[in-house]
Amino acid sequence: MSHITTVPGFGVVSCSAHKPVLKKPKPSKSTKGFGAGRKELWRCVENCGACCKLAKGPAFATPEEIFTDPSDIELYKSLIGPDGWCIHYEKSTRKCSIYNDRPYFCRVEPDIFKKLYGIQNKMFNKEACSCCRDTIKAIYGSPSKELDNFNRSVKDSGPGSA
Repeated sequence: MSHITTVPGFGVVSCSAHKPVLKKPKPSKSTKGFGAGRKELWRCVENCGACCKLAKGPAFATPEEIFTDPSDIELYKSLIGPDGWCIHYEKSTRKCSIYNDRPYFCRVEPDIFKKLYGIQNKMFNKEACSCCRDTIKAIYGSPSKELDNFNRSVKDSGPGSA
C-alpha cells in the first residue's frame, strides 16, 4: 500500500500518493511546549492545485500502485495532459473545471484514504496534511507561497483556533 500525498485527482484536491515510508513512532515527551496538543485539520487551500499535477515523477506512486481496478487506472491516465497536469485544471484560475463532478479519487476524504491507501480514519488529518505538504514541496518548492498558505490554513483550523 502506498502512503498518500493527496489523492490522485484531487483537483482536487488530491494529494498524489508517495511510495511507502515506514517510520518508527516517536516516544512521547513528558513536557509539552507552546501549542502542544494542537491538532491540524486538513483542508484544501484555494489557488494551490499541486495535487492536479498528475504526472509527478518517480518519488510518487504510479496509478498501477494505487488502484486495483483497471478502470480507475485508465480514467486516471486519461486525465493527464501533455504537460503532466490534469486536463481539467485551469492554470489561469487555479481551479478544477469539474470540481463538483470530479472522480472519487480526486477527493481527500477519510473513506477514500482508507480505501486507496489503508489509512485509518483516526490518522486521516495527519496523513492528508503530510501528503499535501509533500506534494506542494515537489511541485512548487519548499519555500513557496503555496506551502506557507497551506501551513497557515491547517494550523488555523485546529482546536483552539478562533
